Amino acid sequence: MCGVCGILHKGGAGAGPAPIGDYLVKMLDSLAHRGTDSTGVTIAGQPKEQDLILRLRIESEHADTLLQRVRQVVSEVGGEVVSHKWVDDYLRLSVQYGGRDEALPYHARPLRSGVRIGGRAESIAEALVGLEGVEVHSIGECSEVIKDVGTASELQQRHSIGSLSGSHGIGHVRMATESRVDITHSHPFWANPFPDVTVVHNGQLTNYHKLKRAYEDQGYEFQTENDSELIAVYLADALSKGATLEEALRQSLSDLDGTFTFLISTKDGLGYAKDQWAAKPLVAMETDEYVAIASEEVALRRVFPEEQELIEPQESEVMTWST
Repeated sequence: MCGVCGILHKGGAGAGPAPIGDYLVKMLDSLAHRGTDSTGVTIAGQPKEQDLILRLRIESEHADTLLQRVRQVVSEVGGEVVSHKWVDDYLRLSVQYGGRDEALPYHARPLRSGVRIGGRAESIAEALVGLEGVEVHSIGECSEVIKDVGTASELQQRHSIGSLSGSHGIGHVRMATESRVDITHSHPFWANPFPDVTVVHNGQLTNYHKLKRAYEDQGYEFQTENDSELIAVYLADALSKGATLEEALRQSLSDLDGTFTFLISTKDGLGYAKDQWAAKPLVAMETDEYVAIASEEVALRRVFPEEQELIEPQESEVMTWST
């Protein structure tokens, strides 16, 4: 069944960070009846203290060796890991570049994706994705993915999501249907190799395998067998070629087959798309300060208990907001 949610603070960076993590935990806790296999969030627009944030899951048996390998990869593209934090097998790294902008060794040749959008994030992704013992959950300039098995309250207990602030974010509770129950197949999904593009999804794509083969033929690498990862790559690819977020979402209604409702978080905004049958529920509300979206009204009321006008997106509908 699964449940999705998203929230955006209209004030953006100029108004200071908002308690996005706390809001997402509350919304996802209200949606726990829609899935308890795993829970995850993207927190975006965090106060910038680093050039990149890396979120990885490391094979614990070789944790020290793999951490050194990750440090080496970052160093090879001119960066430095200035801090790292472990939570069980999960690793968060902050990376700085110190203003250096020399030619990058991994960009001396085209990326395997065939897309060269000119950043170190893509170079790091090129080196890390596929490294045995390492799962890359996200690479971003201002956002990070945190996901784990269990409910929102368990995610909060392990990872202190509620203490994270930002400008916007998305979240997901999962009931596994088409792929196995593990962290790898949990949401949100990051769009390898593009920084700060993540997706949460409720539904199923019927042309997933056809589209995946087409992107693999272009050189894209996928980390999972989940159709939601394909959606993230599809949208990021469109954005990299000059489409606006709204244009990418509208085109997805024609190119993606199936029943779906998905939310996307980018560096400076979020949006949603619903398929032509609108089979998967979604409700939205907007105040002077916030936009909030969720699979059910109960999640919105958990954060905004006062009476608000609600919107129920209909068939083939998309909407975007910017911070």
